[in-house]
Amino acid sequence: MAATASYDLYYWPFIQGRGEFPRLVLEAAGVSYRDVARLPAEQGGGVDAMLSIMRGDKPGIPPYAPPFLVDGDVTIAQSANVCRYVGERHGLAPDDAAGRAHALQLALTVADLVDEAHQTHHPISGSLYYEDQKGAAQLAASAFCTERVPAFLGYFERVLAASGGPWLLGPRVSYADLCVFQAVAGLDYAFPRTTARVKRQTPVLVDLCARVAETKNVAAYLASERRIAFNEMGIFRRYPELDDAS
Repeated sequence: MAATASYDLYYWPFIQGRGEFPRLVLEAAGVSYRDVARLPAEQGGGVDAMLSIMRGDKPGIPPYAPPFLVDGDVTIAQSANVCRYVGERHGLAPDDAAGRAHALQLALTVADLVDEAHQTHHPISGSLYYEDQKGAAQLAASAFCTERVPAFLGYFERVLAASGGPWLLGPRVSYADLCVFQAVAGLDYAFPRTTARVKRQTPVLVDLCARVAETKNVAAYLASERRIAFNEMGIFRRYPELDDAS
């Protein structure tokens, strides 16, 4: 499909969250899209426009939650699935069936990491404030920092070694590389001491993330106002007491 295709992306307008993964893929692909909930209501935007689709006001299968992408009459939900949809249509996925399955496998592994990162500050319930579950959060974060961050980043390091590089799936960048880049950026923000320690053991992964950030479209996006800053409303939240550097 031509790079001039236009999509509507729906996600909360004040955080990166899970919506940042498809945002990065759309930006890297150089395709036109509207970040609808960030637009004013008079342009058909705003959170109410997003909630309307979630309620089923649009024909077709409604999404359970954002992010989701509207492409004409088609609505695609789930972050990794949106990344797959855009990546496969715009040159950011392997051409063969096995390669495409592996790209999705990696994106879903990133989704697992994102879920575990969220559980560090909300281990009991997402409906409770962090302060209401701080003790449980410290226990969850300790295990995440000492066991899970090294396991996930070490896995991506092994995938890179097996691929022959320079990208996770070989000679061509894919949406899987963008997803891994965003996850590591989130860990850098939320757990800087832990991530710095683990990165010393994953130099090839560090190089991959630098290459992603330096690609033309991604570099322009990261330097733009479209890139929302990490903050304590998103998935990756910086609570220094949860960052274990041991």
